[in-house]
Amino acid sequence: MHLGLKRNEVRLLPHDQAWKNAFEEVKESLLKHTSLKEYQIEHVGSTAIKEVKAKPIIDILVGIESIDDDISLLEKDLRTCDFYRLRVERPNEIVFAKFTDESFESKTHYIHLTKYRERIWNDLIYFRNHLNTNEAARKEYEQIKLEFVRRKREGIKEYTDLKEAFVTKVLNDRNDDVEA
Repeated sequence: MHLGLKRNEVRLLPHDQAWKNAFEEVKESLLKHTSLKEYQIEHVGSTAIKEVKAKPIIDILVGIESIDDDISLLEKDLRTCDFYRLRVERPNEIVFAKFTDESFESKTHYIHLTKYRERIWNDLIYFRNHLNTNEAARKEYEQIKLEFVRRKREGIKEYTDLKEAFVTKVLNDRNDDVEA
């Protein structure tokens, strides 16, 4: 199994069961070196969706009580696990990455730190679970991703933007079901 992508690179690999093992290894390290509990750490993103080609980067969702509080101790503990805070600005989310080496050129894992059981947490869990139980949605999502890489190998923002309409549709369909 090969993990890692360089900045702005977009490459998809066939689903690999080893991705789950890579997540579990990091989860064990997080449990050992931080005050996080097992229920606060989830495998999300395409590597957590069965049968879907994915970028070879493990996305990890970490939920905490508040991201507005001082997280300097957690940040220090994450550094012990080789995760570095990125300068990515996202509302209600702090992003950390793990790299292949000290050149910091190729990322292998992301941590999406957010408030536990709030909107971002719930959306990421729902999306993963929905695709894992809905083959048609899984195939549609994969086709969107494949269409992008047929045309380009770079442009992570464009790639993410292209997928966003599908993700929003899935999440809105969930909300429509809840309101009905």
